[in-house]
Amino acid sequence: MMIDVRKCNAEGKYTGTLDFEFEGDASLIDIPFVSFSTPVHAVLDYEIFEDNSVEVRGELSFTLEGACSRCLKQTKEHIVSEAEALFVPKGGKTEEEDYTYRNGIVDLGEFLRDTVLFALPSALFCAEGCSAPEYNEE
Repeated sequence: MMIDVRKCNAEGKYTGTLDFEFEGDASLIDIPFVSFSTPVHAVLDYEIFEDNSVEVRGELSFTLEGACSRCLKQTKEHIVSEAEALFVPKGGKTEEEDYTYRNGIVDLGEFLRDTVLFALPSALFCAEGCSAPEYNEE
């Protein structure tokens, strides 16, 4: 997904909302036997400032499905994560956490990937009190 800053400026449209879905990158999940069971849904608002920096904020949501990390039963977890970033034209003044863009086009790809990555849990559990399977020591 992209935001064409030059086109928005030409049309005098300095704010907007993006509502879209995309497939989550399975390589981001570091939990065995777990995968995305739904596309990632993004609802993002953007604002273009006088210096052509673009603030994007909103939320991403998706569902993970797979084996519970503790008892191995099949389970699902719906995840909702807040998303916020500032995109600055390449060569402009940036902070360490800012993203840059070139040629008037903001590519949200890296930002979306980072937001999903930081929203992922370190393990998937079916319930608060589930217990590990018991093994026979023979």
